[in-house]
Amino acid sequence: MALDEKLLSQLNPPQRQAVLHGEGPLLILAGAGSGKTRVITYRIAQLLSEGVPAWNILAVTFTNKAAAEMRRRVDDLTGGLGRDVWISTFHSFCAQFLRAEGRAVGLEPHYVIYDDADQRMLVKECLRELNLDETKHKPGQIVELISRAKDDLLDADSYAIHALAQNDPFRQRVATVYAVYQQKMAKANALDFGDLILRTVLALRDNEPLREKYQRRLRHVLVDEYQDTNHAQYLLTKYLVAPPKNICVVGDDDQSIYSWRGANVRNILEFERDYPGAAVVKLEQNYRSTETILAAAWKIIRRNKFRKEKRLWTDQAGGLPVRFQEFANELEEARAVARETARLLAAGEVVRRDVAVFYRTNAQSRVLEDAFRRENIPYSVVGGVRFYERAEVRDVLAFLRVLLNPADSVSLKRILNVPPRGIGKTTVQALEKYALAHGVSFYESIVQSARVPDLTSAARGNLQKFLDILRPLAVKMAVTGAAAMVQAVLEETGCWDHWQEQTDDDPEAAYRLDNLQELVNAAKEFEESSEDRSTALFLERVSLVSDIDGWNDADGSATFMTVHLAKGLEFPAVFMTGMEEGLFPIGESAFDEEELEEERRLCYVGMTRARRHLFLTAAASRKIYGKSHWNVPSRFVQEAELASVPAPAPGRSEEYGAVVGAFDPDELNRAALPTPGGLRPLQVGMRVRHPSFGEGRIAGRSGAGENLKVTVDFDSGMRKTIVARYASFEILKG
Repeated sequence: MALDEKLLSQLNPPQRQAVLHGEGPLLILAGAGSGKTRVITYRIAQLLSEGVPAWNILAVTFTNKAAAEMRRRVDDLTGGLGRDVWISTFHSFCAQFLRAEGRAVGLEPHYVIYDDADQRMLVKECLRELNLDETKHKPGQIVELISRAKDDLLDADSYAIHALAQNDPFRQRVATVYAVYQQKMAKANALDFGDLILRTVLALRDNEPLREKYQRRLRHVLVDEYQDTNHAQYLLTKYLVAPPKNICVVGDDDQSIYSWRGANVRNILEFERDYPGAAVVKLEQNYRSTETILAAAWKIIRRNKFRKEKRLWTDQAGGLPVRFQEFANELEEARAVARETARLLAAGEVVRRDVAVFYRTNAQSRVLEDAFRRENIPYSVVGGVRFYERAEVRDVLAFLRVLLNPADSVSLKRILNVPPRGIGKTTVQALEKYALAHGVSFYESIVQSARVPDLTSAARGNLQKFLDILRPLAVKMAVTGAAAMVQAVLEETGCWDHWQEQTDDDPEAAYRLDNLQELVNAAKEFEESSEDRSTALFLERVSLVSDIDGWNDADGSATFMTVHLAKGLEFPAVFMTGMEEGLFPIGESAFDEEELEEERRLCYVGMTRARRHLFLTAAASRKIYGKSHWNVPSRFVQEAELASVPAPAPGRSEEYGAVVGAFDPDELNRAALPTPGGLRPLQVGMRVRHPSFGEGRIAGRSGAGENLKVTVDFDSGMRKTIVARYASFEILKG
């Protein structure tokens, strides 16, 4: 039995082929805007219509937002019959697995999940104990290296062996930190994000009865965004499927942009090798963007060597031209983006939520935000300080985590003096020293504070008062839901009263109280949507929230975000800013083929978010760390074969309209490059000789007149960007 023909008729032929695929492995190469979510949800509905029980189906993706959307669509298609389908993110799946099976792998069920901030705090503790200088051993860098090691299934011992084999002293020190870090994690009964996947994979790999149990249950596994899987996630899905290997993966190698966090594009490129006989379906019809946008994006992505052959097409013929303009500096660029947005709004071509401004790095957002404020255009920044990362919210969550798991030393140290109760740094150091010397947890050192030397009687008294707050709350947690526990912590720890008392003196206090009330609301919403209303599950859900999960596309604001965060989204109007060599593609990626290909994929992702309007901008001069840097437009602009308007000379802001003007499609379509006065024409590809740097070939140019700059790849291997009128170039033949 198949889905209702009325539903199947809504699919194009390749989509229908994928949905109706029988047993065995299936690779769906789904280009941007080709309806991949529709295919996944229809395939789940098809399996249910064929009589596959809902609890035999697992679908995994990368964000809670994507999982929730998948769930909603499956419910709509099946009238709620798919409610028991396991639809989850990778990390949520592993968290649930470990809650259920943790004892089988030596893990207590009430573990806590440490986020990046918690990990950095723990690494700092490790560095102090090992007498390693924090300025030379950056905690953030060490956390990143440990996370990547776990992505590759390297525990502390394996990482140490690799570091020794590579004769790398720095990584050998990291291995030492990694070992101490894991010991502390074990004492705290804590896992980080990498552990969730690592411990699950190792459990499935090493425990055959457990592996067979889940293979029997999960007869069909569907994986979204397969191009973003790392090695551990790749093995996780592999261990979950038994013959006939009913694994369906959906993804697009052209949109693999997360190698910096462990993703391996080879997982999708080599799927057919890993699963012999796999069926392959290509979804190439794009339902999002105009023909002109797809054509420009295709001209860029086709230059990548490591990709599956495919090309997006659309029946939306024509479309507005993709527009590129270079400005004198980042201030002029930002003003132009804001004013073009204002023009589109005034013309009724878009509403505010239709507009997205992308940038390669978060540091670029400040001048753009300033420009939008001047134009009175509301905007929201995705990926700033998330709600659950705000200090007052983290404090309450830390209380809840300690009540659930007193061994959680990171959370315990955070709240020991929150609100202020006279427990200072000296007291904490004495407790740490005692805990280390006696092999007890930090919490146990507080319980035994009467025996801890170097503590004053006042400190011991304050520690006892702290325990007197925690103990009745711990009893309450056993019989109380998440919302009531949040409320109880606010009232009984003094957190709410503390901020109320600050409202007269601290303008931020009222804002913090609003956030705390919102935390209560979040817990209530959790209880309304979950059968399990426990604080433990609430904390797990909160721990797994990502940057994009908090984004609201209906709040009536323009959206600012990095290009990485834009993946999976779409907007009628997109501005891609900072299209300059060294910024996009970023840094040294221009000299590494694999990194350059990923930057090209990232550019492709950004461009294919746009539905109707796509603007690319660059700044001839940009301040970085207070110093101005001269730039040439990104090679991606040239690869897309976009016409360029020369950078205007910088003008006073009140003369902005006369100096820069709005984007002019007619002007932008003219590709003429002006000749600087008094100089012979210097064209891209021309061979030149410089009196200091020798011979080379012109690789790029920007600006005009006296501001004309050329970038030269010299035969020595050096690349220089030089103001042409000061260069004294000699033009060579060839």
